[in-house]
Amino acid sequence: MRRKKKPRIALLIETSGGYGRSVLLGVARYARLQGPWSLYCIPCGHDQTLPNMRKWQGTGIIARIESRAMAEVCAAAHVPVVALDLSPEHHGYLMRRRVRVTEMHPDPWAIARLAFEHLAERGLSRFAFVGVKGEVWSEQRRDAFVAEVKRAGHPECQVHDLNPSSRSTQYAQEQARLAAWFNGQPKPLGLMCCNDDSGREVLNALLVANVRVPDEVAVVGVDNDEVLCELCDPPLSSVSLGAERGGYEASGLLDRMMSGRARKAQALLVEPVGVVARGSTEVVAVPDRKLAKALQFIRNHAHEPIRVRDVLREVPMARRAMEIRFRRTMHRSIHDEIIRARLEHAKRLLRETSTTLEDLATRCGFGTSSHLAAVFRLALGMTPGQYRRRTRME
Repeated sequence: MRRKKKPRIALLIETSGGYGRSVLLGVARYARLQGPWSLYCIPCGHDQTLPNMRKWQGTGIIARIESRAMAEVCAAAHVPVVALDLSPEHHGYLMRRRVRVTEMHPDPWAIARLAFEHLAERGLSRFAFVGVKGEVWSEQRRDAFVAEVKRAGHPECQVHDLNPSSRSTQYAQEQARLAAWFNGQPKPLGLMCCNDDSGREVLNALLVANVRVPDEVAVVGVDNDEVLCELCDPPLSSVSLGAERGGYEASGLLDRMMSGRARKAQALLVEPVGVVARGSTEVVAVPDRKLAKALQFIRNHAHEPIRVRDVLREVPMARRAMEIRFRRTMHRSIHDEIIRARLEHAKRLLRETSTTLEDLATRCGFGTSSHLAAVFRLALGMTPGQYRRRTRME
């Protein structure tokens, strides 16, 4: 019997950033479990090349196509292509060349919603966005974030675009321009950056402008590149994109395209996992001092089985008066805020530890694993175990 030819897949994805590496891990996982595949990948940044076409004899490509030259390379291969964050311009070119191409990209609306909710939960009511000029994925996230701010009834969201052409050659000038923009913004301010690299630039500019983070400006990025986020000062909070899961799903889609099971072009939209909170958003930005003290108490003691009466003991006042303050500013009750803080603590432990659900429930103030599971199903539509498996893939 004739042996089936092993698929040869070119991975034209940068290995220099956390997002690209996570996508590649997902591809490797699919190739190991569903393959075998022969994978071509070279360590580098966004400038990628294919091997010699005649020698390679490839069967599929997963690529980030950021230039016409890269689009031409993919078109010349005459194999199915799954493209990350494909621009309309390059998509149109590939269509004219009759390339079998489909897209994969993180859901910009879900990303913006998570970032906005994370900032709003800290009591912020003024918002801004920093993106990269000319990048389609950045513009999509900007539009989604601006829409979230408008939908919630807050003042107009301010927008600033970094100039990609000057980020390496004129870094000092770009930093000065960004610092001047921040000095002109009302504070406290909740800021979403289009990705972690932009978040790093923003934190550096805020240092230049003598703006305190997170007290005056709370910053959240996108990608959750752990190395980059932890190297920031303070460490950068970031939306985790589920990139490894996306790489796995993109591989499955390419597999179906190569076998002829997927004939129509389709877009693969990957849902983000959640916000990984770090020092850049550790703030309670509410002018009401008693409310701020109550919120800080809840967040500091989320791992304990505290109740509403414990909050009122810390901040002595009538329960009804405190409930009114919570409803007016946070749009939820004191009890709901306690549950929300416990839930965030539990999510962090599920992502970062192997603690059993029974121990985790105790450490997060839920008491029992059944109570923990009920809260997870109500808030997230999944069990704690399902959340752990999903985020561990990430």
